[in-house]
Amino acid sequence: MPLSLLLPPPPSLLPHANPLPPSHMSVLRGLTPAAVGSNRLHIRRLRPRSLTVSAAVRQEATTLFTPTPISLIEPAANSSPLLFHIHLDLSDSPELISSHTRPGQYLQLRVPESPKPSFLAIASPPSKAAATGEFEFLVKSVEGSTVEALCGMKKGEVVEVSQAMGKGFEIDRIEPPEEFPTVFVFATGSGISPIRSLIESGFGASQRYDVRLYYGARNLERMAYQDRFNDWESSGVKIIPVLSKPDDGWIGETGYVQAAFSRAEKKFSPLATGAILCGQKQMAEEITSILLADGVSSDKILKNF
Repeated sequence: MPLSLLLPPPPSLLPHANPLPPSHMSVLRGLTPAAVGSNRLHIRRLRPRSLTVSAAVRQEATTLFTPTPISLIEPAANSSPLLFHIHLDLSDSPELISSHTRPGQYLQLRVPESPKPSFLAIASPPSKAAATGEFEFLVKSVEGSTVEALCGMKKGEVVEVSQAMGKGFEIDRIEPPEEFPTVFVFATGSGISPIRSLIESGFGASQRYDVRLYYGARNLERMAYQDRFNDWESSGVKIIPVLSKPDDGWIGETGYVQAAFSRAEKKFSPLATGAILCGQKQMAEEITSILLADGVSSDKILKNF
């Protein structure tokens, strides 16, 4: 039998992620040991590609979505058209509320105009969802994305959301506070969303010696949650805004978060230090490299994914 009859058709003719068709398996069972041996190399090359199903496809297929109305949608910063506060009314979905147990968790959200779900970090602390029946988000509108469609919706319109997902920030790895008196927190752009959940959930900041939040944005107009800064500082978190394109008259930190942290005076014990990161990938990678070089354990550098 010609070898071409043993091989599946070209990938362009196959449905996405389909396993090897049963007809080909029956042909393979009929081969003599010698024939199988002579074509073993081809069979090994085919098996991983034809039997692999992506994790994203599996996850989307098994995720349960619940219709949920928008209870608030408004711009999040003074003059930025990109950032929005979104609140979802979960009063009829207690199972969604109870799924949010730790700051840093996220969920999947779909809108009618875009069936592809988007992953959104929950900005409100778990206790607030239990008290108000709402999830709150800070989102950045990106052209052509599901979030752009979301930001164009109105109060009362319905979206679909999954339960809260992910491990969140594993704060128990930097507890108790007296053993980890130094905690550096880093956020850029809408990455401040799960950091807000963290701060307002409470992680013993007032019981620690040095807790700093390096928060990066283009300028003050694009820096969300400024109305919460006083409360955050009262809870024990020192806020260091870092602006990459500041307006005239700005006398604070400029450039990027990682550069501002590198310039800062470092008087801390690496073995008694933790860090929490969320935001732009390059920032997270460079901050992690700096901390590791300073002797901070990788196990004490927390991310929410």
